[in-house]
Amino acid sequence: MEEIKRYRTSDLVLKIDKNYDPTKLPLQDWDRYLDILVNGRQYQKEAIIDTIIFLGSGLYKNTADLVEKNWNDSSNIELQNRYSNLDEYIHHLQIPNKLSASIDRVLVLCPSLTIEDGLTEKFIDLSADSKLIKAIPENAKWKNPSIKSADVTIKEGDICIENIHAVYETTGSSIKDSFKGSGERTLVLNDETHHIYNKIERRDNESKNLKKWKEFLLNPEFNFKYIAGFTGTAYIEDDYFNDVIYRYSLRQAVDNQIVKMVDYINKDDDIDKNIKFQKIYDNHEQNKLNYRKIKPLTILITKDIKNAKRLLFDISNFLMKKEKISEKEVQEKTLIVTSHNDHKANIQKLKEVDKKDSSIEWIVSVSMLTEGWDVKNVFQIVPWEDRAFNSKLLIAQVLGRGLRIPPEYQSPQPKVRIFNHAAWSRNIKGLVDEVLEVEKKLVSTPLEKGDRKKHHFEVYHINYDKELIEKKSTKKHQEFDYTKGFIELQSQVMESEKESEYADLRGTITSKKTLIQYNTYTIDEIVNKILNTLKIIDWEGKILKLPTGNYSKDKLPPKDEIKKIIRKSMDKVGIKGDRLIEKNKYKIENSFNTLLRKAGTTAVYQKKAQKPYKISTKEMNKESMALGNLRHNSTVFYSSDYKAELDEKNLELLNIVIKDDSLPKSSEKEFNIHLFKTPIDLVFTKGEPERKFIKELCEIRNAEKIEHWLKSRDMNFYSIEYSITTLGGKHSKIQSFNPDFFIKLKNGKTTHFVIVEIKSDGDVSDENKAKLKYGVQHFKNLNRELEKLKIDEKYHFHFLSPNSYDVFFDHLRNGKLIQYDFKSDLEDKLLTKEQ
Repeated sequence: MEEIKRYRTSDLVLKIDKNYDPTKLPLQDWDRYLDILVNGRQYQKEAIIDTIIFLGSGLYKNTADLVEKNWNDSSNIELQNRYSNLDEYIHHLQIPNKLSASIDRVLVLCPSLTIEDGLTEKFIDLSADSKLIKAIPENAKWKNPSIKSADVTIKEGDICIENIHAVYETTGSSIKDSFKGSGERTLVLNDETHHIYNKIERRDNESKNLKKWKEFLLNPEFNFKYIAGFTGTAYIEDDYFNDVIYRYSLRQAVDNQIVKMVDYINKDDDIDKNIKFQKIYDNHEQNKLNYRKIKPLTILITKDIKNAKRLLFDISNFLMKKEKISEKEVQEKTLIVTSHNDHKANIQKLKEVDKKDSSIEWIVSVSMLTEGWDVKNVFQIVPWEDRAFNSKLLIAQVLGRGLRIPPEYQSPQPKVRIFNHAAWSRNIKGLVDEVLEVEKKLVSTPLEKGDRKKHHFEVYHINYDKELIEKKSTKKHQEFDYTKGFIELQSQVMESEKESEYADLRGTITSKKTLIQYNTYTIDEIVNKILNTLKIIDWEGKILKLPTGNYSKDKLPPKDEIKKIIRKSMDKVGIKGDRLIEKNKYKIENSFNTLLRKAGTTAVYQKKAQKPYKISTKEMNKESMALGNLRHNSTVFYSSDYKAELDEKNLELLNIVIKDDSLPKSSEKEFNIHLFKTPIDLVFTKGEPERKFIKELCEIRNAEKIEHWLKSRDMNFYSIEYSITTLGGKHSKIQSFNPDFFIKLKNGKTTHFVIVEIKSDGDVSDENKAKLKYGVQHFKNLNRELEKLKIDEKYHFHFLSPNSYDVFFDHLRNGKLIQYDFKSDLEDKLLTKEQ
């Protein structure tokens, strides 16, 4: 598949020519006024000046003319790369033919009443500012414009502020009478202008009006020519606007400390809703401690109204249990904001939520209705589903809800935490990074030039046909020792610490542990459910044998008898007290349920290996790493010939890294080109185990025994499927992993590949056990298929951790690694655990 071309958003901003005639556009007369207006925010002044030059200098006939001048500018090559020709670019412009004339009135349009109220308040404050009034030049025609809404007639010198819905009102609106025939003398300012261009899917009246916004601007009845748009989210879904003349990026605002630092999930493996709620709650409580002078807020964002209602219900139930409060008290702490009629009044409540005497701490909102909030106390944002966070437009909108800084915490720069779901955020990481403009990155690429390109090699892989078959169950019912009277439970804890990893825009990685309390159930609750089940189900004439005798449908076991069995089961694994966690509850209930269940058939997939095929290291995808990661245990490895191997951008960044004395010593490492036997220009590692392994690969005594080696990518190079059980063994899910290293050795006529998955010492998780099991089986299957085809290659798969490196490389040097069945310390622990 052809690689997608990515553009730096900053390269797509249209440049405004500053060589205008100052006698026709005396901007210099307004310099003092602008300085007072922006109050030190230089980026605002630059944006105003660029806009005025574009609209009023006479240098440009319209937007298409501006595009053409930029297109013909040889320094703006990225625009020509984005479109095949100028006509295609102009075809994609939303409003290409509008521009300027003499202005005698202004129409400010926005998407909602909330934003209208905020804009009106700001314009009134500015029009009454005595310093601004005094700074207006003497020759100005309109020195004190009136601020009005469309319920009165708009005259020359007026500024009309209206939400777009009022434009379509048949009664009470003066829009049609005030602007019909005078559009060529009207400046139209569109706030939140992304609404004009993006698809609106909802069908309510407000959504219909938003859809017609662009139609109104282009309506020949008004013939507006003087149009400017403003937005903090200049995206049509994932595409950046192609008519932007000034940009102040989110990253610039963060770096200049105009807004909060953004902190978002980098790694979090928990998918359980209850655990997520506990982590979110823990963050919320931590924010209350960190920002004690104010009342921090958490916003949870969903894709639509239905999910917002459901999430409000779930978070409310969680808060009632967690804080042991009533439903009424929870209602006072929570607020739902959507376009639903039941929730419209809540939008007005947003004006009060920053106040300390407001009881609101938790806000649930629909993603597309989050604009216009002038709320500064948001310190945690939770996009609850990927569809609330799966485009650049939505990401920018979501982030925008929590960026304002409260005056009490201007310095040091506060953080807003984005508690996104790591499982799906990895899929949209490129979108997040682009919106946030994450810092410069080194890029690892397969070599196409230089001496080390000889280290490219090919490996065999196999896919599998999967056939769905009916398999008759030969397994006995779940083991239940009637005479001994116990059920096999697992050891349990009522609470444990769970860790989440966060990253901010500067590449700083932080970890946070949350004490998670698991749902538990009393013995009585479990016994009552079992007895109720035994009363309902059909026993089919079976006899239930327990230590105290035989029982049937007509003669149920006494409650105390089942309680004794559960108690004995708990004692056997050392569970004290009267409560069991959910997994053990299911084990007990399933023991009785399965005992009385018919043996049946199960639908299973049977795997059959296909013909082996080759994968070349030349086909590997590129991989990038933010420079900030080098301060946090990551390393970049490169050869002594790096200046000839790297492209200009990579070389520039690597030189910065090499010369930066503030970086840890482990951040970069150069190897002799003759020992660095890999076909990749730069190799990245994220921790000590991988870093130490690469150093061993490049030791002289080891390197001389190795033909080539490769550090694989985390995905999309050599993927192996494995299955892991979840939810207490009730379900299994299919996942995949890419082994970390491929090492090619030569032993006589046979080519040997040693494939290594690197882990930390003692990492004996169920996931690693599954990866080892399925990885070993995969390469057994591959070796069998290669032998059938008389292909003289053999593959060896191993799990390895640092405490076995010495044995592994000793066996590599003396040939034992491929002559015998090598077993590392970690493999031994994983295999023992499996048994």
